[in-house]
Amino acid sequence: MCGIFGIYGHAEAANLTYLGLYSLQHRGQEAAGITTFDGDRMHVQRRQGLVAEGFSMPQLSHLHGDRAIGHVRYSTAGGSDPRNAQPLTVNYRHGQLAVAHNGNLLHASEWRHGLEGMGAIFQSYSDTEIILHLMSRSERDTLEERILDSLRRVHGAYSLLFLNEEKLVAVRDPWGYRPLVMGRIGDAVLFSSENAAFSLVGATFEREVEPGEMIVVDEHGVHTSFPFERQTGRAQCIFEHVYFARPDSTLFGKSVYASRVRAGELLAQEHPVDADVVIPIPDSGIAAAIGYARQSGIPFGLGLIRSHYVGRTFIEPSQSIRSFGVKLKLSPVREVLAGKRVVVVDDSIVRGTTSRKIMQLIRSAGASSIHLRICSPPVTNSCFYGIDTPTREELIGAQKSPAEIGAFVTADTLGYLGHDNLLASVSDPDADRHYCTACFSGRYPEDPHARAHLELPSVPSPDRSNHG
Repeated sequence: MCGIFGIYGHAEAANLTYLGLYSLQHRGQEAAGITTFDGDRMHVQRRQGLVAEGFSMPQLSHLHGDRAIGHVRYSTAGGSDPRNAQPLTVNYRHGQLAVAHNGNLLHASEWRHGLEGMGAIFQSYSDTEIILHLMSRSERDTLEERILDSLRRVHGAYSLLFLNEEKLVAVRDPWGYRPLVMGRIGDAVLFSSENAAFSLVGATFEREVEPGEMIVVDEHGVHTSFPFERQTGRAQCIFEHVYFARPDSTLFGKSVYASRVRAGELLAQEHPVDADVVIPIPDSGIAAAIGYARQSGIPFGLGLIRSHYVGRTFIEPSQSIRSFGVKLKLSPVREVLAGKRVVVVDDSIVRGTTSRKIMQLIRSAGASSIHLRICSPPVTNSCFYGIDTPTREELIGAQKSPAEIGAFVTADTLGYLGHDNLLASVSDPDADRHYCTACFSGRYPEDPHARAHLELPSVPSPDRSNHG
């Protein structure tokens, strides 16, 4: 998913960005980076691993300047490679530029092939670099115009932060797939993937960056525009509410905690069962389990204890780590589980291997029966907008029926939240027009399989040197 954070106009820009990224660590654990600008040149630190591991106080002290952008990476396009750590930074004919990206571009391989055919040299495997190459070829005069010139050529999901000598620019794609919010500390302006990051740094949440909006922050203040063609609806990722976002965030104008509790309540109505205890698979299943217990009247208990020194298994880069991580991550509480009929509430089943191992852990602690309840429909389709489900062959929901999945994960019963109830959980009467549910429904806002129509820009003339 990735997380991005930016700030303009604060003497502690690097330190605040570090703290912001720390709050967004759940969105990506493979790499972290910060780029600052001091009015003369850029300063860059990028490291593989967690934010706390990659930045020491001496390193942060070298990131000078009152403006910064940062990124935590979870690989989708480009894979897990140190060269893909962001923010990406370049020196090009218009000066210095850095970019941080949350999302995925459609047809990235075709774009890369076409640009390489025109002589472009790529330094990473990230689809984000396509945007930089398109900008370098733009004949437009200002940074904002060059950004728009490139983004109007591509399709897909992007929440972006750009930083150059003069400006910090935030852009969100017209569909609004990925979140981006704006806040303030005094006169300083901040951007973040989630507003939960603002609490740690003492910032005030101001508003969401709207789909298709561009916000430019410079010495003259904040300037906003809507330069993209408006879409008929939005395509906000509902999986953010199901799994990715922190429960203390407000996402797409809705409380993540409230939507998860409501999903649990609806799930209890849809799939009731006689049981002795409701337990969550922590952490993303906790709020939904509270809702299930509240609606059903079955006591809530903590039957699994999570080690917070182990990363989220879904976003680890390899299957071998993902499987081994279950034993490191979760420990059963025998006093809660032994001899009990247990309702286990989780957010989703993607590949099924993790759920199977968790069921085995619970049964080994003495549970007499296990009733698995999932607060989303079966994941049956690949996501092309920033979630790590590149092929349907990896998705157990696309290969097996719910009954077969229940047997595979060794649950006594299995119940999924229905599609209509999933939409109802976000308490939005127009949720079917505001949210992308393609991973559950197969209905994509933009057809990812449509033939790419690349508008490759010509190589720019060598005599232009505007540094707008």
